[in-house]
Amino acid sequence: HVLKVLPPLPRACRGGCRPTQRQPRYASLVIVVRRDGKEHFWIAAGCEETADGLRNEDAVNLMASSSVALPYDVVNPVALKAAIAPHIAARQEGRRISLSQLAGYVRGALSSHPADLVLVEGAGGWRVPLNDREMLSALAVELNLPVIQVVGMKLGCISHALLTAEAIQADGLRYTGTVANCFGDMDVREENLITLRQHLPGAFTVI
Repeated sequence: HVLKVLPPLPRACRGGCRPTQRQPRYASLVIVVRRDGKEHFWIAAGCEETADGLRNEDAVNLMASSSVALPYDVVNPVALKAAIAPHIAARQEGRRISLSQLAGYVRGALSSHPADLVLVEGAGGWRVPLNDREMLSALAVELNLPVIQVVGMKLGCISHALLTAEAIQADGLRYTGTVANCFGDMDVREENLITLRQHLPGAFTVI
């Protein structure tokens, strides 16, 4: 998960961060900001047919949490039907996703729909392929974006999160912080959270 014009994350807060009247909530990463913002979900694999075309539930939710009204095809320009790895879903539909294509979408959206805060949502992880040669992580590198990692709190998350952080930094990008997503039951969750906080750089928050 990558961000542009990112304010500092709050320090760890159990149960999430509570918005106030002066701090509207940006729900995709539960980040509190004071200025207008918008969110993009550039690739969505797992879309449903609607009267308006393919629509992804996460992308629709991002639009609802954005304070800047944007057309769906700007928020989610690459909509794929199957809920599988994007490069495989694209291949099944006879399409090809490229880094230059995605970078063009981002730059076009930034220039035509300016905002104080832009959230660029990832898809499937840092090393998800776009095609046979390019990775989604290359988009963040191309645009030199700071990065926030969202960690799903479950068995195996520590190794996965630390390796992802190492890969982000090895790619030359600023690792801004971590959002620990406590989405279900987990044994010794608090101990896992403490371990992640000790070993990951940047800010840390819990939802």
